[in-house]
Amino acid sequence: MLYLIDASIYVFRAYFSVRDEFLDRDGQACHAVFGFARFLSELLEQTRPQHIAVCFDESLTSSWRNTIYPPYKANRELPPADLKYQFIGCRAVTEALGIACFADHSLEADDLIGALMHTAREARMRSVIVTADKDLTQLIEPDDVWWDFARREKLDVEGVRAKFGVPPAQIAEFLALTGDPVDNIPGVPGVGPKTAAQLLQHFGGLEAILDRAAEIEFLRVRNGRAIAEFIAHHRAGIELALRLTQIRVDLSPVSEMAQLRRRIPKLDDVLKLCEHYQFGPLTRSRLLAA
Repeated sequence: MLYLIDASIYVFRAYFSVRDEFLDRDGQACHAVFGFARFLSELLEQTRPQHIAVCFDESLTSSWRNTIYPPYKANRELPPADLKYQFIGCRAVTEALGIACFADHSLEADDLIGALMHTAREARMRSVIVTADKDLTQLIEPDDVWWDFARREKLDVEGVRAKFGVPPAQIAEFLALTGDPVDNIPGVPGVGPKTAAQLLQHFGGLEAILDRAAEIEFLRVRNGRAIAEFIAHHRAGIELALRLTQIRVDLSPVSEMAQLRRRIPKLDDVLKLCEHYQFGPLTRSRLLAA
């Protein structure tokens, strides 16, 4: 089993949920590092993984998606300086615990996870994606699991279908229709999750929806005529949205699963980081035992 951690979600969650009174030896805020370390130690305690990787986002404005669609994620503010500093600490803690870390200036964490998952699949190894990002459900195949660790929600293929009304293989198409405000991806006006699932179920896929858009107004779909007209006149935009919502799996940063095997933690480095970030005795003991 390969555990793939979507780090940024948990770093951001810690940054905004943990009190900012935690300071390191230099007087810098480190509450996100503390929260992420606590999350990571708990995950390791529960799973004891032999294969694990943590993927960070370094492509907030330089992703390949920005190249083909400059407004991509333009609605997001860049991380504040103190959070950038804490991301470095989160990665240092992760590496000290013997876990492989990955980041890329053109590939997002989603793409790195997808590529690593593809490598695992070629080695006939199942994967667990630890995230709260619905986009990553598109990668789930039989025996894989999408796991929202904080909410204790796990989805397999049938769980994804039950939650969204479509199987994992159609999640990217589903998002191309509904749009994704978080990533500033426009969708089809009037098409929400229920309608998107209804259209995909009826037509079987996005290409068929685009080819047979005129039929939509005759379905029991709210605002069917308006939706049909928009799709007929904005095919290129919808196809672009699909490119944005699809996760790449073709550029794996590793060549073999041995590179994802958890190494023996560097306990001296863990202790130094605990000292620097002034972690309490409970957090220290959990990290040292993780």
